[in-house]
Amino acid sequence: MSERFYYEAISRFEAARRVGILPSSHRSHGLHGHSFIVRARLGEVATTKNKDGDKNLSSLVQRLKRCSAKIDYTLLNDTIEEPTNENLARWFHGCLDMDGISNIGIQSTINEGADLDADNSVHIWRRFRFEAAHQLPNVPPGHQCGQTHGHGFEVVLHANQSLAKDDPMGIDFDLIDAMWAPLHQQLNYKNLNSIDGLENPTSENIAAWIWERLKDEFVELSWVSVYETKSSGCHYDGENYRIWKERGFESALVIANTAKHNPEHYLHGHSYLIRLHLTAPLDEVYGWTVDYGDVKEKFSPIYKQLDHNQLNDIDGLKSPDIRTFVNWIKAQVSPKIPELDRIDLYETPGCGGILSWGSEPPILPIKAL
Repeated sequence: MSERFYYEAISRFEAARRVGILPSSHRSHGLHGHSFIVRARLGEVATTKNKDGDKNLSSLVQRLKRCSAKIDYTLLNDTIEEPTNENLARWFHGCLDMDGISNIGIQSTINEGADLDADNSVHIWRRFRFEAAHQLPNVPPGHQCGQTHGHGFEVVLHANQSLAKDDPMGIDFDLIDAMWAPLHQQLNYKNLNSIDGLENPTSENIAAWIWERLKDEFVELSWVSVYETKSSGCHYDGENYRIWKERGFESALVIANTAKHNPEHYLHGHSYLIRLHLTAPLDEVYGWTVDYGDVKEKFSPIYKQLDHNQLNDIDGLKSPDIRTFVNWIKAQVSPKIPELDRIDLYETPGCGGILSWGSEPPILPIKAL
């Protein structure tokens, strides 16, 4: 699959709304409000570099902020007739007025949102959490996951809104909640190993277990994402597994090829977040695709080069704008982790670059800051 690069940025706004299309008994029918997050992704159609470095990223950030300011601390119905999450995404797409926008996401709460793709298709997502113990019975001797331990698991259910043709509102989050409730009862505050079908409760097997129990009723379901920890998890779409592993690092840098009026021209720093995405078949013995611990170990030598160092001192990073940097990481990591097919790199929360050369996973929610 061809290589694709995207810039990504987020902005926040506070707003009130009424969603009149909902029944009068629905909690969102009346006046209410949210602390919204909007995310925009700019595709490689518009990624021509210039003397100002990552001008496309800075332009995206600034335009997104200007659009957010237009509806910040307002009643959304004064601007958008039916301000659902997906209609908000459409409004932002028009307001940005940029060639190459490949996705607009609206996150109305930490647990729900909608994503509008370039072809005008909409995916919604709903996040849940359960607390559980587990132990992986087939791991090699001495592996930490062979011991009984536990996690606060998070589950994100992604759904294709276009399949909900019988309802003008599409998929109501309350319906997703109702379908999830019986599974939550089975999983929350339980030992997962004692549940039928979860004798080997890896992230991958948990995701598949949830998929199998929801898909017949929840026909719009497109992906199940399971966070085992805050930095690692798995996606499953009924056929394919994808995992991700995150790591943060602290670095200083200068973008030398920027104009002197650009603050990036001078020594500064970021708390970077990198997310490595991998695709691999399921190992029928271990029950995982790739061990998260192996990913962390293989990335560790590169991490040590980056963390608490100045990037410009590293060979190949003389001027480490986000696109140069993510390509450098790919060159270093791909030989060590051949299953790697995407890298997300953020300079600040939600703002950075994505390099992808595999199939596209669902978009993960943004954590509250």
